[in-house]
Amino acid sequence: MKMRGIVLISLLCLWPTATLAAPPATGWSELSPQEREVLKPFEQRWTELSPERQQQLRQGAARWQQMTPEERNRAQERMSRWRQMNPEERAQTRERYRNFRELPPAEQKRLRQSHERYQDLPPEERERLRERWRTMTPEERHEFRQKNRLPKQHSESDDAARPGSRR
Repeated sequence: MKMRGIVLISLLCLWPTATLAAPPATGWSELSPQEREVLKPFEQRWTELSPERQQQLRQGAARWQQMTPEERNRAQERMSRWRQMNPEERAQTRERYRNFRELPPAEQKRLRQSHERYQDLPPEERERLRERWRTMTPEERHEFRQKNRLPKQHSESDDAARPGSRR
């Protein structure tokens, strides 16, 4: 009897921790109409998703709903490019993102501003710069990075995508 009481108390002590560790699953019908609209591609397999994945998707839907039309267009373009990447390109992109996030905030800001200036260039000028980059030797690229304080990339395939890194 005493043992049963100890087990029961132990289970009761662990129960709140276990329920707090994972968010509860959300039924499709519990989603708001706006969430259902954004998450429609997941409707058929919603119940198969883990509660954590459901929560991530709901948070993404909330961010999507807060975006301006221009931000949504850019996000759709990025998603489209991501889907077209092969696994190696995705791994390189993840690595670049990790490297960027490890930079000091001032350096991140400088790189963002540089990228914005590049994006503001006319398409012909961007293409001219991309072509110039492609024809540079590794030494010329290194010299360019030193002169312009760009972080060194890990491989020549990374270098092929610079500047602009859009293919």
